[in-house]
Amino acid sequence: MKPLPEALEPGGAGRSGALRSSDAPRHGVAGGRNEWEGEPPRGALHVAIIMDGSGRWAEARSRPRLDGHRAGEQVVRKLVAAAPALGIGTLTLFAFSSDNWKRPIGEVNALLCLLRDFLLDWRGEALARDIRIEVLGRRDRLSPGLRAAVDAARAATAGSHGLHLRLAIDYSGRDAILRAARRLAGGCTESGPSESDRVADHDAFARALADDEAAGLPAPAVDLLVRTGGEQRLSDFLLWESAYAELYFTKKMWPDFGVADLRAAVDEFRARERRFGCLPGARS
Repeated sequence: MKPLPEALEPGGAGRSGALRSSDAPRHGVAGGRNEWEGEPPRGALHVAIIMDGSGRWAEARSRPRLDGHRAGEQVVRKLVAAAPALGIGTLTLFAFSSDNWKRPIGEVNALLCLLRDFLLDWRGEALARDIRIEVLGRRDRLSPGLRAAVDAARAATAGSHGLHLRLAIDYSGRDAILRAARRLAGGCTESGPSESDRVADHDAFARALADDEAAGLPAPAVDLLVRTGGEQRLSDFLLWESAYAELYFTKKMWPDFGVADLRAAVDEFRARERRFGCLPGARS
C-alpha cells in the first residue's frame, strides 16, 4: 500500500504548513509498575478502546460513512477530556487497523485525512490539558503530511505529565509482536529463560514492542479493553499488552458511546476480581 498522495490530504495544496509545536516519565517501567501483570495504582488505569461501528451508525441514518467517522471524532474529544477524572492514566484508541487498507480507497483516504486534521487541530487543546500524545503502528505507508502531523503532535506534547493518549494508526498486534521478536532474536539462547529471568524477559519484550515510540518505554499492560459496535473480538489489537485485560463489549455504536458509557465500563471493571492465575483471594 502506497502512502497517500499529498493532494488527498486536507489542506495539501494550501493549508498552512506551520506545525505548532520536552520527555515525561511514562506510567509503567518508569513508574515501577510490573509491565505484564498486576493491579495498577488507582487513578492509573490503562484503558484501550476498539472504536467500532461509526460507518454502520451513519448507514443506519442513510448518511455517508464519513459522517459516522466525523461523529466518532467528537466522541474521542469528549472521552479524552473525561478520562483522567475516571481514573484513567493511559488511553489507547484503535484509530486505523493495518487491515483497514482493504476498505475502499475513498474511505481510507478520508479516514487518514481525518486523523491528520485531528492531530493538527487538537494539539493545542492537548497541551492545555497536559495530555501527551503517542502514535503506534507502521509509518512507512502513511503520507508525508500525516507523518509530519504525528511527529509534530508527539514533539509538542512530549513534556506533558497528564493523560497518556496513544493512537494506533496502521497498527497490527501480530505485526508488532513479530517486529519485537526480530529485535530480540540476537539475544536468544538454546536454553529457555530461568524463572528468575521471567519478569525481566517480559519487560524486555514490552520494551521491544515500544521500540518505535519516542522514549523507547512501553505503556503499562492494558487493564480494560472496551469494544463498541456489538462485535466481540480483539481484531489484532494490543495482543501482548492485553494478555490479562478485562474485556467489555457493548452493542452501542461508537458515535453513541459517551462519557457515561465509559464510566459504566470502568465501574464494571472495578467490580471484577482480577486473579492473574491465582485462586480467589490469594493475591497479596
